[in-house]
Amino acid sequence: MKKSNKMWTILQFEFLTRVKAKGFIISTILGPLFLIIIMVIPALIATTSIGETSKQMAVLDDTGYIGKLLVESDKDKFFLTSKTPEELKKDILSEKLDAYVHIPSNVLETGKVEIYTPGGGGIGLLETVENKLGDIILERKLLDAKADSSLVKFVQNGIDVSSIKVTEAGVEKDYTEFYSIFGYFLGFLIYGLMFAYGGIVMRGVIQEKANRIVEILSSSAKPMQIMMGKIFGIGAVGLFQLLIWGVIIIILSIAGSSLLPMFFSNSNPTEMINGAMSGMTQTNSNLPFEIPTIPISVWIGFIFFFFAGYFMYASLFAAIGSAVNQEEDAQQLQMPITMALIIPILFMPVIMGNPDSTLATILSLIPPFTPILMTARIAATTVPSWQLFLSVVLTLGTLFLSIWIAAKIYRIGILMYGKKPSFKDLIKWLKTSE
Repeated sequence: MKKSNKMWTILQFEFLTRVKAKGFIISTILGPLFLIIIMVIPALIATTSIGETSKQMAVLDDTGYIGKLLVESDKDKFFLTSKTPEELKKDILSEKLDAYVHIPSNVLETGKVEIYTPGGGGIGLLETVENKLGDIILERKLLDAKADSSLVKFVQNGIDVSSIKVTEAGVEKDYTEFYSIFGYFLGFLIYGLMFAYGGIVMRGVIQEKANRIVEILSSSAKPMQIMMGKIFGIGAVGLFQLLIWGVIIIILSIAGSSLLPMFFSNSNPTEMINGAMSGMTQTNSNLPFEIPTIPISVWIGFIFFFFAGYFMYASLFAAIGSAVNQEEDAQQLQMPITMALIIPILFMPVIMGNPDSTLATILSLIPPFTPILMTARIAATTVPSWQLFLSVVLTLGTLFLSIWIAAKIYRIGILMYGKKPSFKDLIKWLKTSE
């Protein structure tokens, strides 16, 4: 049997075995849902609930009118009281009252207000009072200064800053915030997939070694063929899973473009249904937000860096798996690999805030970090061509180096049993000639 056929046989076996497994089917179905749960839902909850509180507060007003305006702003959370501070404190201690707000007579000069609680209450309690009173006091000070009503409205509404992208064809709206968030998502996705499938490779190698299956395989195929067949096979599983998720996303996007306007439309049910039916051929303008198109360059970058990162880390995970006899022994050896995956995620918020900074540029050109950070930067900003070229060259160079190192360790490790190897042992194996 030819060398290529041996590796192909191992690849095919790994792919078919894992695709047919229940775990693959379940993870493929629940994977997108899990991502939504851990990323989208917490963000939505934080956005909708930040600055909110379930506490009901009495308002002790010394000004005679600020308190009334505060109550009118939210009658569910505030109510006026004529009790003394001592009586209100007793009500708090006896749990008859959640809290009370004391508005002093000189609040317009000092801007200081006190909230009395039994302790705690959360940030939302403070932000609720600050936001409500801040608007009221600002408006009152402007009116006292005889400001024009248009000025009062302007100050309250603030300014709306939009980003405009300049291109050779002219100018167009720049969705900076969306692309930054999308870049963060892609970087996090690559991190998760590399970590997950790299771990699968390592566990697969450990299992085959423990069951002595690798000894049978090594009698008919070289260690390099076994390792690469396993890596390519599991990589194909990852690609297949991504393709399925891609199809699901496309279907949901098409359906969403038709159905989402129904929830933001004031039309009657018949008109909404007709609008949904025609949504495939018409551009919806009822959405309160815009979903921009993702440039093809972003997808190309994502695919390249995903595969480059996967093969880089999967080969190293395979080497670690071959060196140990059980998964518990691999924890110490895989620590450098794990840290190389975690570090870029820790820097991701800073880099997404300023993807063109020197820090972002340097970190994204460090090969172990490149698959995650360069993917995020490509989505978030226009990366200079020289940086893209250099990142590709460095990544490919590191990829081949990783495979060479992994092959040297794998060749000796799969047939070594008994003693748990150390980093010193791995270095010795690297120095061993064929």
